[in-house]
Amino acid sequence: MFKPGLFYDLTISDKTPKGYTLSDNKGNTIDMPLEYSDTGILKGDKLTVFVFQDLNWKTIATTKKPKGKLEDLITLKVTNINTTGAFLDWGLPCPLFLPRSWHEEDLLVGDYCLVKIVFDEVSNKLLGKEILTDELSNTELSVSDKEIVQCIVYKNTPLGYQVIVNKKHLGLLHYNEVFKDLYVGDTFTGFVKKIKDDNRLDIMIGKPGYSRTDDEKEQILKLLRKHNGYLPYHDKSSAEEIYKFFQMSKKTFKMTIGALYKAHKIIIEKEGIRINSEKQ
Repeated sequence: MFKPGLFYDLTISDKTPKGYTLSDNKGNTIDMPLEYSDTGILKGDKLTVFVFQDLNWKTIATTKKPKGKLEDLITLKVTNINTTGAFLDWGLPCPLFLPRSWHEEDLLVGDYCLVKIVFDEVSNKLLGKEILTDELSNTELSVSDKEIVQCIVYKNTPLGYQVIVNKKHLGLLHYNEVFKDLYVGDTFTGFVKKIKDDNRLDIMIGKPGYSRTDDEKEQILKLLRKHNGYLPYHDKSSAEEIYKFFQMSKKTFKMTIGALYKAHKIIIEKEGIRINSEKQ
């Protein structure tokens, strides 16, 4: 039949006073109430719809687009709370339910939390899940040293940000290697800095080694052109002011200006860097 949390391409096979009946090419049908549908649709129209569950846990379809689908990791706002759990705004009139046993800390209305949209086979319900330790494992790694990965900030720890790596593993981004505030749910491209004992992953933002300078070289040249060919930054500038202006670490900045200097694209002066007009 139709699994909640997924999109389907269906055809309107009937219209009733309360809504529509939609069907697939195998004869399976599902209801779409008027309040969950667009106006102006007719019998025979083909639609892409999202299947979910209403407040009574009835599986229905909607033409409205949610903020996430089954298996997605997304940050959602808490709109209501009771003793059983929290209700999250995921873009549909009917909220996504986060059971009390599936979130780690007490939540307040207005809070944001990172959840995975899951279908619980035991209760037969589409739910949000904040406790993800049983969904993530480093026992068998699918990443290697220096590999570029996609990360989501999961929680704060005493040493740094715990991040979800490629939606499969847990890694650690140390505070002393980050020069801006990160929040739960933030996403970034990083790389595996080191694989430690017990398959623990140290993560860094950006790209590994000199390969990361490929993107940064053009960025620095663009900034130089924008500021009349000169910028008052050099290898003695603080990491904080470099990150604030260039949005890159001091190490990446030094590697990049070194590569630009070797390519004769810039001139390094005592108080800054200047574009080499002869090479432009």
